[in-house]
Amino acid sequence: MKNRKIGAALALSVSVVMLALAGCSSTGGGTGGDEGGPLAGAPDWCGSKEISLGLLDGFGGNSWRLITTAAGADEVAKCPSVTNYEYADGQGDTQKSISDIQGMVAKGVDALVVFPDAGQAMLPALRSAYEAGVVTVPYRVNPGGKDGVDYNAWVGADFTTDGVNWGNWIKSNFPDGGNILFLSGPKGNSQGVDELAGMKTVLDDSYVFVGETPFDPTNWDPALTQQVLTAAIAKNPKIDVIVSDFGPSLVGALPEFQKSGRSIPALVTSDGNVLGCFWEDNKDANPDFKLMTVATGNDNVRLAVQYAVAVATGGVVPSSTTFDAPAFEDSVSGTPSPVECERDLPGDIFLSAEMSPADQAALLK
Repeated sequence: MKNRKIGAALALSVSVVMLALAGCSSTGGGTGGDEGGPLAGAPDWCGSKEISLGLLDGFGGNSWRLITTAAGADEVAKCPSVTNYEYADGQGDTQKSISDIQGMVAKGVDALVVFPDAGQAMLPALRSAYEAGVVTVPYRVNPGGKDGVDYNAWVGADFTTDGVNWGNWIKSNFPDGGNILFLSGPKGNSQGVDELAGMKTVLDDSYVFVGETPFDPTNWDPALTQQVLTAAIAKNPKIDVIVSDFGPSLVGALPEFQKSGRSIPALVTSDGNVLGCFWEDNKDANPDFKLMTVATGNDNVRLAVQYAVAVATGGVVPSSTTFDAPAFEDSVSGTPSPVECERDLPGDIFLSAEMSPADQAALLK
C-alpha cells in the first residue's frame, strides 16, 4: 500500500473520532471537571476529569499501523472525558518522533500514548514529558527506563510467551532439530530480543539459528524483507523454519524459495489475511510449507489507551500492563483455528484483531 493512501485513510479515521469526541462535550480540550471516579455510563477506566490525549507512532507507514492507530482512536472514543485527540506519525525518523512528543507537550496535552519504535533513543523525550506532568505511556517496544521514574508505565506485549509458543510448535513439528532463520524489525528492537529469549527456553542446540544474532533486521518492511530473505536463501542451502514477528511482510519474499527450486519452509509468525490466503494458494505446491501464527497484536494499543486515560481522568487503572497475544492459527493441528483467509476482503487486514474485518477493510479504501 502506498503511504499516501495510508495517510489519507488515517486522516479520515482520526477525523471521524474527532467528530465523535466533539459530540461528547461542548467544553473543548480543557482539563476541568470533577477529578474523582469513573464516569457514569462509560468504561470504568474512563474517569470524569476532562483531558486531551495524543497518540504518537514512530512509524505509521503500513496497514498494521493504520489499523492499530484506528483501534487506539476507537478506544479513545469510548471515553467522553477525552475532549481532544491528536495523532502524529514519526515516519521512521527518530528525531521527528522526539519532536512530535515535545510538540504535544508544548501544546499542553494531558496524556501521551507512544509507540517508541526507536527504543532507548526515545527515553529522554518520554522522561521529559513525564517530568512535565504529562501522563506518559509508551507501549509495544520497550524504551528502557522504569515505570514511575521515566514514564507512568510501559504497556508491553508478552513477546517472550510468543517465542515460547513458537518454540514449542517448532519442537513438536521438528523433533530432531533444524535450521531456523529469525527475522524481526529494526536492529536491536526489544520485541525480537524477547521472542528469541522465549524460543531459547524451549529449543536446545540441535536447533541452529542461521543469519545474524539475535535476528536479521528487516524494519518490518516488505521490500527490505525480500532483500534479506533472498540473501539468506543464497547463503543457507537448508532452512527448515522461518520465524518472523510480522508475517504479512514475508508474502512478497517467500516465492524466492520456489525460484531457487526449493519448497517454502515452515513458517511461524504473526497473522495477516494476505498470509493466510498465500498459504492456501501455495501449500499444495510446497510440501514443507506449514504455518503457525500468533495474533499480530493490533489491540496492544487499546490497553495502553485505557491505562493512560485512567490515570489522567481519574478512572480505574487496568490491573495489568501486559497485553497477551494468543496463538491464532495452526495448519497442522487446526488448533486454536485452522489457517483463515477472507478472499473478499483486502489482504492487509488482521483477522485476530478486535476491530471487525469489514471495518478494517473500510479503513483501507
